[in-house]
Amino acid sequence: MAIEVFQRQEQKYLLDTTVMRSVQADLSRYMVPDDYNKQQETYSIANLYFDTPDNELIRRSLQKPVYKEKLRLRAYGIPALDDIVFIEIKKKYRGVVSKRRCQIRLHDAYAFVQSGVIPDDDPIQNRQVICEIVAMLSRYDLQPSVYIAYERRALFDPDDRRLRVSFDTNIRCRRTDLRLENGQYGAKLLPDQIWLMEIKSAGCLPFWLARVLSDHRVFSRSFSKYGTEFKLLSQTSGTAEPIGLPVIQAYACGSLTAATS
Repeated sequence: MAIEVFQRQEQKYLLDTTVMRSVQADLSRYMVPDDYNKQQETYSIANLYFDTPDNELIRRSLQKPVYKEKLRLRAYGIPALDDIVFIEIKKKYRGVVSKRRCQIRLHDAYAFVQSGVIPDDDPIQNRQVICEIVAMLSRYDLQPSVYIAYERRALFDPDDRRLRVSFDTNIRCRRTDLRLENGQYGAKLLPDQIWLMEIKSAGCLPFWLARVLSDHRVFSRSFSKYGTEFKLLSQTSGTAEPIGLPVIQAYACGSLTAATS
């Protein structure tokens, strides 16, 4: 069963494909592929984020407060309405990320967020997490806001499964047709040769991991998929229209250059 409640620290990096392959090769001496990657090079993740009509949650998040939270649905691949997905509250307090997730059928998840009414009892559900989501729904007028999907490679430390490294590519987003079952299409958030690497850990990084990062001269930086999408949206149109790829690439390449110069 997937872990449903945990805390961790997250560090993020933007790498080009050449550096990503070198880093991954070195990490493979210490880490093993995620279960989803044992039979395939990458696997697909799709997320549907919820926010208020005036984008309160993401606007607050971009102000880097001491505490912030978000609600999303997550699916692996393209789900059908009766398939099991995850509904998640993700919180961050003083740099520590807490995730509370619950398995739920997709059609029940849509109805739950729209109505705020606790779904019928189902053995797959974590009812404590469901109650926490009810409390969040009572605080905010949430609605589907943005769809973000990507392909992922992931590794974990066999001696400490809390230590994970993931590499995301082909990040794409849309603000129309906000249904997980309708396919993984959208405007690209980063150029094709750029990967987002995330290190997720319970605390301090092991020496061997710090050495790999140092050897390849990669440095952490702040990067949020949802936050970047919203900043681009605000800078280009100020409306909920889809973002064009040339604008996204220019913004992302500028950010990458600034981070690695």
